[in-house]
Amino acid sequence: MGDATDTGWTMAEAKTTSLFARFDQAEFTLCLLVNRAAQRRAVWTFFAAISRLGNGAFWYTLLAALPLAYGPSAVPPTVHMVLVGLVGVAVYKAIKHRLMRERPYVSWPAIRCRTPPLDRYSFPSGHTLHATAFSVLTLFHFPELGWLVVPFALLVATSRVMLGLHYPSDVAAGAAIGGGLASAGIYLLDAFQ
Repeated sequence: MGDATDTGWTMAEAKTTSLFARFDQAEFTLCLLVNRAAQRRAVWTFFAAISRLGNGAFWYTLLAALPLAYGPSAVPPTVHMVLVGLVGVAVYKAIKHRLMRERPYVSWPAIRCRTPPLDRYSFPSGHTLHATAFSVLTLFHFPELGWLVVPFALLVATSRVMLGLHYPSDVAAGAAIGGGLASAGIYLLDAFQ
């Protein structure tokens, strides 16, 4: 397109970058404090393992186990969870590639990256988005599994800041988006039943 569109995009990009720079500065101390809590190898190794499980392995295992544990009646809720998860992937990737917030360890040399990221940008936390969405949906369909999914989701969210991969606002936004997607998924399920 013409220069107006290019200029509009550049201005929007500059505003977003400026806003994130202010948030980054405000969150730096908390990020550093949480990241330093992972100085001991045993701590960051534990949270790195949690983060890797939060990449999908924990949730894929849960989704596969539900029909095995509950029988055919668990298939529709499992499909429901998969569909919401797929929407979550599309949403967080679109937001990340549009807003392009650098990860804390990239912006602040004092913050150590304790495990390789899956992609470049930080906002929002996709791990937290999915942990929240799957936890809400699991609680809706199988409330007796709350003891398993809620603590795991909290550990995943904590791991993202502790490992230097996300700011607290990335995690909060991921949780809000994931909760919103799960709620919308429940609303749509109820509307079609």
